[in-house]
Amino acid sequence: MSNFQSAAQDEIHLKISRNFKKVNEWYVEKRKGYAYPFYTSVDVRDSGFKVAVVDANIYPAGFNNICPTDQEAAGSAVENYLRTYYSKPIEKIGLLCEEHTSNLNYWDNVLALKAIIEQTGRQVQLTIPKHLDKAVEIKTASGKVAHVLPFIKKDGIAFIGSDFVPDIIISNNDFSDANESWAQGLSIPINPPRELGWYQRRKSTHFEHYNALAGEIANVIDLDPWKLQVNTQVLFDCDLGYPENRERAAQKAQLMLEQMKEEYRVRKIADEPVLFIKNNSGTYGLAVAMVKSGDEILNWNSKARTKMKAAKGGNGVTELLFQEGIPSALKVDGLTCEPAIYLLGCDLAGGFLRAHGERGPTESLNSPGAVYKRLCVTDLKIDVEDNPMENVYGMAARLSSLAIGREARAMGVVYTDYSQDGTCPKTGRHL
Repeated sequence: MSNFQSAAQDEIHLKISRNFKKVNEWYVEKRKGYAYPFYTSVDVRDSGFKVAVVDANIYPAGFNNICPTDQEAAGSAVENYLRTYYSKPIEKIGLLCEEHTSNLNYWDNVLALKAIIEQTGRQVQLTIPKHLDKAVEIKTASGKVAHVLPFIKKDGIAFIGSDFVPDIIISNNDFSDANESWAQGLSIPINPPRELGWYQRRKSTHFEHYNALAGEIANVIDLDPWKLQVNTQVLFDCDLGYPENRERAAQKAQLMLEQMKEEYRVRKIADEPVLFIKNNSGTYGLAVAMVKSGDEILNWNSKARTKMKAAKGGNGVTELLFQEGIPSALKVDGLTCEPAIYLLGCDLAGGFLRAHGERGPTESLNSPGAVYKRLCVTDLKIDVEDNPMENVYGMAARLSSLAIGREARAMGVVYTDYSQDGTCPKTGRHL
């Protein structure tokens, strides 16, 4: 584990250790009255001088990449979540998958998630929000077979296949498309709710809440908030196909980079600042670019501009997120890497290190050619000054979880049949 540690980790661990009781009291208080999704995944960057979340996904794919030991233990977190937040018995679960069938690695993720849920003794069937005449068999990248059944609505009741009536739908479809006709008339609980889908969720909103919460917890542990926060701003109505919008984007980027340079100068950081420009909604690493100056945007060729307009499902990109680039100080097997941390409800479900042999510390690692290295929950438990410690990356994931609760509240999203009076159970994997 020492290969993964950095100066930022060490300092934050010490701060948590010395304020451990206050940290946990703060989290308990902040969770009250909010609803939280069935699962979350976050991408974390550790530069050696700060640790922060740079992306948060409410419909995570990649369960097949988390540590096998953690996959085997994750069923307890599923059990705790369903028993804590749902008063009605849940025995049958519909797992709603992405509509595409071409990404065969995605289906390995689906089967890994299905196996985790089935550890609790519950039945799970796979479906998609698209009409199917009959069941479909999909061979995954690893050679397994996913059986996907038709979704049928009849007299207000949802069926998966001919006779499977789920008590709840767990969605692994990120709803880049609202799928309104599919959802019409459904009263069955869907978790995470469809309304948190990318068709209306915005990354900028998440980071407004995340940075505010990071500032609060930094005050609790007497830490410079800058070491947990990530500067994130947004430009609306900015189709980069128009020269005037590229000029706006270049000006925004240059201003943020100059602010970052000043921060680096004051803090005696020798790195050259970089900025990531992203689609303000959506995932899969689409529409992401890294720049070191505003002029780079003005000089983008047609291919680069087209790349920045690509979004899942063929949707265009008109809102741009400008995010401070946090270089990764972490390496494994000589490859630059970043932690991806998965939560099931309140519990740490596991994680992995996303590594890339052709990308450097300042570049996006969520791109073709990425490989996944082992990172188990037990690896995240580091003792500092003989005190049992929660992990820094786990703390960052917790902040994102709290931020998602606030996002949902601000958006008016309702979790059907969900009890917000439930308290997080402690399992030993509890964050």
